[in-house]
Amino acid sequence: MLKQIITETTDAVVAAVQGVDNILDAITSTVKDQVVNVLQGVGEVGTTTVESVAAVASGAIQSAGKVGTSITDTAANTMSGVVSGVSQVGGNVIDGVRGAAQGIVQGVADTGGDVGSAAVGAVQGAIKAAGETGGDTAEAAKAAVGGALDAATSVGGDAASKVREALLSAAALPHDVIESAIKGSDDKK
Repeated sequence: MLKQIITETTDAVVAAVQGVDNILDAITSTVKDQVVNVLQGVGEVGTTTVESVAAVASGAIQSAGKVGTSITDTAANTMSGVVSGVSQVGGNVIDGVRGAAQGIVQGVADTGGDVGSAAVGAVQGAIKAAGETGGDTAEAAKAAVGGALDAATSVGGDAASKVREALLSAAALPHDVIESAIKGSDDKK
């Protein structure tokens, strides 16, 4: 079921951006629609919000190479679409953020991309989207960091260290929140 969600999202994003002027807005809108559709059917298929959203985000990220956008921009816009979609159906936005970050990092790892840049884009997107919807930006950042690190750890190799390093060195991210989130994630292991 999750593979089907990934494939459907990849196909939907690729189709949505054909001939549009603003590819990133098309990605955000398509991801939002996919999240709404998937979450409305989650009870029927027995998956969690985190798993379902991760599958949508992974599919969106996998489409980035096909539509010619950067991983960082696609990650941020995917996160924005997820937050909008989860908010629309009354879901837990923090769970959605965590799932989106997991899917973004996993999708990038699956396509051989830069997991560090993907994690930074995911966290930036989470902070921005939470701020736009009146959510707690620090909690959104922590959830995104946790999801990104969870996915990087499951990918294996040096992915987790690349994600940590990229997050800590990103000037655009609130350093104290990122350090706290990484420490909290490490303490859980």
